[in-house]
Amino acid sequence: MQDSLDVLRELQEKFGEGEVTPQATADSIPTAWIPASSVGKVLSYLKTAADRPYRLLYDLTAIDERERTQRDGQPPSDFTVVYHLLSFDRNQDVRLKVGLQGEQPTLPTITDLWPMANWYEREVWDMFGVRFAGHPHLERILMPSTWKGHPLRKDHPARATEMGPFSLPDDKQILEQQALQFHPEAWGLRRQSEDSEFMFLNLGPQHPGTHGVLRVVLQLDGEVILDAIPDIGYHHRGAEKMAERQTWHTYIPYTDRVDYLSGVMNNLPYVMAVEKLAGIEVPDRVKVIRVMMAELFRIASHLVWYGTFAQDLGQMSPVFYMFNDRERIFDIVQAICGARMHPSWFRIGGVAHDLPNGWEELMRKFIAYFPPRLKEYDTVVMQNRIFKLRTQGIGGYTLDEAIEWGVTGPGLRACGLEWDFRKKRPYSGYEQFDFEIPTATGGDCYDRAVVRVEEMRQSLRIIEQCVDNMPAGLYKALHPLTTPPLKERTMHDIETLITHFLNVSWGPVIPPGEVFVGIEATKGNNGYYLISDGSTSAYRARIRTPSFPHMQMLPYISRGLMIPDLLAILGSIDFVLADVDR
Repeated sequence: MQDSLDVLRELQEKFGEGEVTPQATADSIPTAWIPASSVGKVLSYLKTAADRPYRLLYDLTAIDERERTQRDGQPPSDFTVVYHLLSFDRNQDVRLKVGLQGEQPTLPTITDLWPMANWYEREVWDMFGVRFAGHPHLERILMPSTWKGHPLRKDHPARATEMGPFSLPDDKQILEQQALQFHPEAWGLRRQSEDSEFMFLNLGPQHPGTHGVLRVVLQLDGEVILDAIPDIGYHHRGAEKMAERQTWHTYIPYTDRVDYLSGVMNNLPYVMAVEKLAGIEVPDRVKVIRVMMAELFRIASHLVWYGTFAQDLGQMSPVFYMFNDRERIFDIVQAICGARMHPSWFRIGGVAHDLPNGWEELMRKFIAYFPPRLKEYDTVVMQNRIFKLRTQGIGGYTLDEAIEWGVTGPGLRACGLEWDFRKKRPYSGYEQFDFEIPTATGGDCYDRAVVRVEEMRQSLRIIEQCVDNMPAGLYKALHPLTTPPLKERTMHDIETLITHFLNVSWGPVIPPGEVFVGIEATKGNNGYYLISDGSTSAYRARIRTPSFPHMQMLPYISRGLMIPDLLAILGSIDFVLADVDR
């Protein structure tokens, strides 16, 4: 807490108390309001001039404040833009908020400070209608170019039933067809040079190498990539908008579908954020169960990446063996959770039910089974001469470049930085586990693979410790906002039965406040920034996913290479399109 006060005091001394207005939050992240005219100089100071600077622009988002009633003396605003910075040297975050008025608010761009701000500012414009003066390409990024309105504004419909029936008259059809025509200049591309005309190639959105509905517009000079423009949004489902109409409890299954390969790992930051807002402390048994299942899904997700990455580079057999191992994991997940890929098993205050009889035997069998398989895959894939030639020295970036572009997770550790949120900011009891943080030095496709392969071994170590040291106790907290309450007690007294009924049907009423919780997910840092207005659902739910900034870096590390290299890079990033688009 003292460090939090120090950075805010530092800003007040530098820019004046009138320029920096502190705000208390439930997560204790140092938070301050600054005027729009000071955005550039304050952010520039924190990034470049402050002692132990905040080099990573972790997130940039906005809030429509117009219907919010519980603001606790915050400065008045119609819209608020939120900048979330991270300092690796301090191991500390800072959150800066800028209040804006009117229907068409404007802020200066910060793309000159952080290139990664490009997509984030485009998303804020697309979703909220906040313009960023000086932005190099302020166009829609998730919604179609012909979309009317800004979906995360409170006055935008949230359900299909709130909109009229779909129609496609001739004039609209002509407009939509015109919007589909490709004009290189609209993408920031040139048609020709002095001595040649460039070729433009669409990679995707159906190409298997894009791992989902992703389109990459390539500008080619012969076979050399001059530029690559990712076209995202095909998988956008309004996940953040859905949180505003679902109860705190019924939104949990939606989190499963964000990084849809990571199962309960998606539930973890969300339920921990709600628990922090509500003041719920979960039992030790819950913490260990959550860690065990999250690490099991980390292995399952990495197996999908491992097999498909090898397949992208021409190896056909590994993907079948690795998917078979993933099915073994899903057998365990089904036995414990009742479902396989999307169990939605974590709950506010605990887990859905206690571990079933026989869970320990299933886990121990897998712990014994998996290490020899990993050793075999090392021989088949990682030591394969062709695999090495296709990945070593390809798609590399330095540590400074990784931080500049918002890279977290294995991609960051592949550059040599030993940074893992499970170690640096332990949550759910991770500080009690013995495991290593795998790193590499080259930051290329091969090193990203090295880190992920070793991560599976470390996850197995953590799971074994969970099995050996599973504490006794409750699988849910006894807090009244735990959702739903322990079922065993509902038929013993009417108060608990009523609470159970209300928390299942309406959901709990979470106290007003705002909080952020981030975890070391399978693909990098995944976090939820939740705002409660004292209701049964979130006023604002921001999902900070790792795949969004990672995908934005694709052009930077692809230029000058060839199309087969691009497929190697796409595979090495290990993204999920729902994690990009939400």
